[in-house]
Amino acid sequence: MKKQIAFISEHASPLAILGGVDSGGQNVYVAETAKQLSAMGFDIDIFTRWENPDVDKVITWMPGIRVIHLKAGEKKVLPKEELLEHMPEFREQMLDFVLSENKNYFLIHAHFFMSALVAADIKRILNIPFVVTFHALGAIRRKFQGMNDGFPEERIDVEKRVAKEADYIVAECPQDKIDLIKYYSASPGKIVIIPCGFSSQEFYPVNKQHARKLLGIDLSEKILLQLGRMVKRKGIDNVIMALAHLKEAGHRCKLIIVGGECCPEEFNNDPELKRLKGIAYEYDVLDDIIFTGKKSRRELKYYYSAADVFITTPWYEPFGITPLEAMACGTPVIGSNVGGIKFSVADGETGFLVPPTNPKALAEKVAHILFDKQLTAWMKRNALQRVKKFFTWENVCVQLSMLYAKLYSIKSGYYEIQSYLS
Repeated sequence: MKKQIAFISEHASPLAILGGVDSGGQNVYVAETAKQLSAMGFDIDIFTRWENPDVDKVITWMPGIRVIHLKAGEKKVLPKEELLEHMPEFREQMLDFVLSENKNYFLIHAHFFMSALVAADIKRILNIPFVVTFHALGAIRRKFQGMNDGFPEERIDVEKRVAKEADYIVAECPQDKIDLIKYYSASPGKIVIIPCGFSSQEFYPVNKQHARKLLGIDLSEKILLQLGRMVKRKGIDNVIMALAHLKEAGHRCKLIIVGGECCPEEFNNDPELKRLKGIAYEYDVLDDIIFTGKKSRRELKYYYSAADVFITTPWYEPFGITPLEAMACGTPVIGSNVGGIKFSVADGETGFLVPPTNPKALAEKVAHILFDKQLTAWMKRNALQRVKKFFTWENVCVQLSMLYAKLYSIKSGYYEIQSYLS
């Protein structure tokens, strides 16, 4: 009999298009771990907020995985910063569904603090243990963003509560564990470090000439790539200023920025896009930048493979999946020396780590990679070896399944882990 698990991911549906303000790494994490765990013999129900009235409440996404939409406020897109007040309704909707279907989940895996709040309440009512992956911590966000952090003040108190009540906490990197202990007094004994991963079916090296031909990029150009959500904390302005330093030093490069709202009208009116274009104009590099907007998952490997170097310099980053995807395509990565990036990128081996707000230091490392072919080839080999050894979703989900086994053992008194690891 298959083990039944409930995922809660209130704002990040696996069905969402990536690259928008609230669509990013968490969506990928939920989707990919669900797929891998299903292949290992689990049945997964993913509970997420119903924000599109035109989609069905229950969607069988693929064999063994359902996406269940729950009403929590109006059926429309709301910023995740505004969702906390709707979590009581989300909880009641989930309880009604679980009871009406007589579901017997042996655990809940909550993603993000609001999902964990729902899981904690359901644990008290139905005695279902839960695991939480926070994906981002309010205390760290507040530390870097100050009053620009749009989440309610009570976020940190909620996180402290669920950190205490969770049966286990999945930290995505060593820094995540340190922060959980320091800022939330989380018990070290129930924190398990399990990283994010990449899909080897989606991300693999594509011949650079072929990738550039598909994307309409001249083979002779030096290409820098920034890919992900277009929000201020991602530090895209830092990359633009580094491009200006490179230009001033006589190094002509093109910067491709992938991400943003999906439709052209929304994309062109995005305040962050306007801010970034203003910075690019001020530094006289606007003509050296291509803003592509959001792209589909199947297109991303071509962008990674077409680039000479992938750059991601956020102020902070709980983990960051894009560096893994870039390395899986054989592209060296220059990333901020923060959070999960300093865990995934091996400094000097698969790329470089730099301070998050130092465009001059970034430019120096970019030039180092662009104009040393031997170094680039070596880093490419190292990048491929590293991600395949440590960061496949298959490896991640073996670790998750072993963690789940502990909870199943506690709940039922026995557990045959080989039944789904074989």
